[in-house]
Amino acid sequence: MAHSLSAKKRVRQNAKKRIINRARKSQLKSETRKFEEALKAGDVDAAKEQYRLLVKKLDKVAATSTLHKGTAARRKSRLAKRLNAMASAKA
Repeated sequence: MAHSLSAKKRVRQNAKKRIINRARKSQLKSETRKFEEALKAGDVDAAKEQYRLLVKKLDKVAATSTLHKGTAARRKSRLAKRLNAMASAKA
């Protein structure tokens, strides 16, 4: 257990940040799941809309350091690759 005042404060801050970060990551997973479902359904328009929302969420989460910027960029790249593959297959 923390003994000094500053250590106790860090424990409180970390607990708050943990709750916030878990909520953000949960939202990210939900958005990703919706995108995956749109891809499986083969609906290009819905998938593009979900991709747009997902990229927005990824950028926001990366900006707040919940997720590393490189990780967010890698995920966006992989999602775009899958979306483009589906769009070109439909065309």
